[in-house]
Amino acid sequence: MTAGTHPGEEHGGSINQRLNWLRAGVLGANDGIVSTAALVVGVAGATASVPALLIAGMAGLVGGATSMALGEYVSVSSQRDSERALIEKERRELRDLPVEELAELTELYRERGLTPETARKVAEELTAHDALAAHLEVELGIDQHDLVNPWHAALSSAVSFTLGALLPLLAILLPPPEWRVPVTVVTVLVALAITGSVAAALGGAPRIRAATRLVVGGALALTATWLIGTLIGGTGLV
Repeated sequence: MTAGTHPGEEHGGSINQRLNWLRAGVLGANDGIVSTAALVVGVAGATASVPALLIAGMAGLVGGATSMALGEYVSVSSQRDSERALIEKERRELRDLPVEELAELTELYRERGLTPETARKVAEELTAHDALAAHLEVELGIDQHDLVNPWHAALSSAVSFTLGALLPLLAILLPPPEWRVPVTVVTVLVALAITGSVAAALGGAPRIRAATRLVVGGALALTATWLIGTLIGGTGLV
């Protein structure tokens, strides 16, 4: 589940949750690719020093991965707290207002297309089996046994960002000096096209449009930082 999602919006089974984590991982990798590439290309515009490129790239990788992990942990922790509060609220209502809650569940099933008689029977049977689970699923889309895990989210974000950041870092360090920037730019744009297409496929969006947006945005970021690095390098400050 992505950060900021209202509880219940993206629940619907473990498959959907795994897809949400996969989408988040792809987006984290994109962040790692773009931010690190922009950083090292900017430095490469100012200096050909390998230690400078390595230090800048590693600093961007570690700082970005840490920031992503902390941000995701805080966001998902807040979401988990909200889900737990909703579960406790539903538990209290079932304890204090059982008749009203049964009527509410019946109405929810009737709104889904069941006849009043069938809706009442389904509500009564589910209430007898597990009233809390029935209400959480129909009202809020929450599975009390499958709440989001902030540690998983933090680790996933850190790992995906790191993997994405390693690509431009290796691309800028391995080629000869005159090929560093061109190789990095091509590698990054191809990677963004691929990850953009994958993210679009997972989200059911048009692949070409999503990939194009990422490639254009990445190209603009790389151009801007390279120009800035070249200008600063030309002043003799580096």
